[in-house]
Amino acid sequence: MSRETRQSGPHWRRVMAALANRDARTAYAQIVLGAGPTGVPSAPGGQRRDRAIAALLDAGLVERTAGNELEASESIFRDLLTQQPKRQPQTGVARFMRLGRIDRYPANQAERRELLAWIAGETFEPGEELTERKVNERLLSYTDDVVLLRRYMIDFGVLERTPSGSSYVRPKAG
Repeated sequence: MSRETRQSGPHWRRVMAALANRDARTAYAQIVLGAGPTGVPSAPGGQRRDRAIAALLDAGLVERTAGNELEASESIFRDLLTQQPKRQPQTGVARFMRLGRIDRYPANQAERRELLAWIAGETFEPGEELTERKVNERLLSYTDDVVLLRRYMIDFGVLERTPSGSSYVRPKAG
């Protein structure tokens, strides 16, 4: 499962991200009510409005009609509700993951190392040197507690601090 993997069709994270944006939420409300996205503040060239509409279109919340008008999707929420998450396999690191994020850490040390090595392999190139901030940004896709995950990765040797202590590197042999 790569960071680049995208689901086809609507995805609840894109819908929530669009609705978390004030401009997109305002535009969506106006489209649902049939008023059109007129109340979204417009910067020069209508950039804020255009970004809000683009987010709504990308999330599948609105669609363009044959007349190039915007209308609220009739099926977006039904489609999201009918999506069933795939059953978690009972083998390998996938059993410790849920929707691409760490659900729980294995108690077994060998399994924990396997999970951490898999995440490191998906996240960092061997020998790639990164600041703590960059490491945290990449690990955030796997857990909200990036400090714990980073500490585990160091403890298990799948990530190392450079001698200066200013950055991190994935060992070439690990």
